Amino acid sequence: MQSTSSSSVRFSTLTRLPVARLAFRPFFLLAALFSVLSMGIWFAFWHGVILLRPYGGLMFWHQHEMLFGFAAAVVAGFLLTAVQNWTGLPSLKGGRLLALVGLWLAGRLLMAFPMGLPAWLPMLVDLAFLPLVAIVMARRVIAAKRWRNLVFLPVLTLFAIANLAMHLGVLTDDAELIRQAAYLAVLLIALLMVVVGGRVIAMFTANSLGRPRKAPIPMLEYTSLGSVVLVVLGQLLVMLGFAVPGELLAGLMGLAAVANAVRLSRWGGLHSWREPLLWGLHLSYAFIPVGLAMWTLALLGTFRAELAVHAVTVGGMGTMMLAMMSRVALGHTGREIRTLPGIGVALGLMVAAALLRSPVLALFPQITHWTYNLGIIFWCLAYVIFLLHYTGSLLSARPDGKDG
Repeated sequence: MQSTSSSSVRFSTLTRLPVARLAFRPFFLLAALFSVLSMGIWFAFWHGVILLRPYGGLMFWHQHEMLFGFAAAVVAGFLLTAVQNWTGLPSLKGGRLLALVGLWLAGRLLMAFPMGLPAWLPMLVDLAFLPLVAIVMARRVIAAKRWRNLVFLPVLTLFAIANLAMHLGVLTDDAELIRQAAYLAVLLIALLMVVVGGRVIAMFTANSLGRPRKAPIPMLEYTSLGSVVLVVLGQLLVMLGFAVPGELLAGLMGLAAVANAVRLSRWGGLHSWREPLLWGLHLSYAFIPVGLAMWTLALLGTFRAELAVHAVTVGGMGTMMLAMMSRVALGHTGREIRTLPGIGVALGLMVAAALLRSPVLALFPQITHWTYNLGIIFWCLAYVIFLLHYTGSLLSARPDGKDG
């Protein structure tokens, strides 16, 4: 009886910790910090300084950790916070939330410092994170019967499968499996951006600017989302070893690029130029069709697919996550939703990093050294600006006294 009581007291104490009240707090903070540290290590590597001897080697570590370290943390923080609003049911908090954060941290530490452990141990610790996030979401979505939000569960499941495939590629020394699994992960993140962006960007823009919102065109919405789903399924088949014609995948990517460009054009982005939290979202979404169009050309032999991948990851993923974290962290900590000083600069740096790392590099491959360096520096500066503004808010209680 006494043990149960003491456990209850400890759980209550942990729940009162501001950082443990909702998932966006620890995950946004740690994701931003981790991205700066990992990009700094990557910058040192490009200059011949080896700061780490991680699991799978530095090339694998960079690919894997930006997807399943940084991006997975932001996705977890966003979804486990949003599911409370979507379902009306309390989300993960307190000791259970901190335990999930601890699992994510353990994965990052073991991936960076394998310490001579058998390869299956870092793999198992790292692989456990995404299924647990999916289970937490599923329980609340199913209990509340909010079936519309079940769309995130197969995406999380495939994201976990891509992670498993990357690990299997390391264990079997299969570089092609690693590459195709990483491509699948990138496309799944693009799919998440298409789903979430479609729900919020037009709404945020219309509400913030006081402008009427254009009614969605059902066929355009189905095509925008459905074409990206087909691209993901095609890439899944490629990863599994099926012979999917490159021309077919290129055609699907081209369709997805056009449909999502037209979709974005209807959201009023041209009127958002005064508000960085809005134009940051619009420009980050624009890098989805840009990246997919470049990927189409890469499949047809024009240039390396890696250039298209970085359009999606730096321009789409990195920029949208910075814009979304900046907005969500204000709203959910009870603060006025406004662009804090320097956040517009941070978003501009991310857009510049994406342009340098992808379209500019495709046009001027002879300046690879400079584009790599500046892209990394711009990313680090952008996320340092975020940390300077938001660390205090994420670690402190809401000023209005409410939970969350």
